[in-house]
Amino acid sequence: MKSSKFKGWLYLLPAILFLGIFMVYPLIDVMIYSVEEGYNFVSQTSDGYGLFNYSYVLHDPYFLQAVKNTFLIVVITVPLSTGFALLVALALNSIQKLRNLFQTVYFLPYVTNTLAVGLVFMILFKPTAYTDGMVNLLIQFFGGEGVDFIEGPYWAKMFVMCFYTIWVVLPFKVLILTSALASVNQDYYNAAKIDGTSKGRIFRRITLPMISPMLFYLIITGFIGAFKAYSDEVALFGTDLNGAGMNTIVGYVYDMLYGTAGGYPSYASAAAIILFVIVLTITCINLMVSKKTVHY
Repeated sequence: MKSSKFKGWLYLLPAILFLGIFMVYPLIDVMIYSVEEGYNFVSQTSDGYGLFNYSYVLHDPYFLQAVKNTFLIVVITVPLSTGFALLVALALNSIQKLRNLFQTVYFLPYVTNTLAVGLVFMILFKPTAYTDGMVNLLIQFFGGEGVDFIEGPYWAKMFVMCFYTIWVVLPFKVLILTSALASVNQDYYNAAKIDGTSKGRIFRRITLPMISPMLFYLIITGFIGAFKAYSDEVALFGTDLNGAGMNTIVGYVYDMLYGTAGGYPSYASAAAIILFVIVLTITCINLMVSKKTVHY
């Protein structure tokens, strides 16, 4: 018995070492950095320990703007992308011919380079010296007034950002939900049809409960992914996200480390810990809600 336990721990040792070196140690190191006041990056010294870094970050208007942008992206894109993905997956599931072809077409944006997709969106939305952009041309064609979606008003930039995010994450969610729908036992649907159950009731009472674990998985990963948004914003608005008013929390952390005003690992660490607490809190809330809504 003792020998088998020893072998079990021996098998787990590589994974434990990997997690300890690349996850636990960096997290502890970031926590230490976040409470070191007046940290000097060159001399590796500080003036002591305290909560000044957190106070500075929470009162920094750039960080508050980043928090606002991040929460808007999360609140808008996660429900919409999951809902659209479910509709597309239901439509694909009802198609018999060319189903694999349509699934491949929907999955193509997911394997396309993020920056390449961002450039395409800039061409669609950004006015230039040669054209007002395809979207503005359509707006003007129907009698509207063109808008600079890349350098214009805040609402226009947020619209493009959310639209872009939904476009990027939609293929993966469609793939997962299509697989989930295909795995539902057809006997449930056959029994419901024999009883004369309406399609709406079948969807609410059979389809949703059966695919609820996958929906929950997509919502959790969607929240985490949206809170880590940064590269998408760079692809659309460039590296000066503070100037564009479109920075995110991860972007703020990067700027504090490597940006033009960088070299402040203590501020970056404090912002990273705040992000960690936000994501952990929302994940725990989702886990508690899932106990009543998810059927395994």
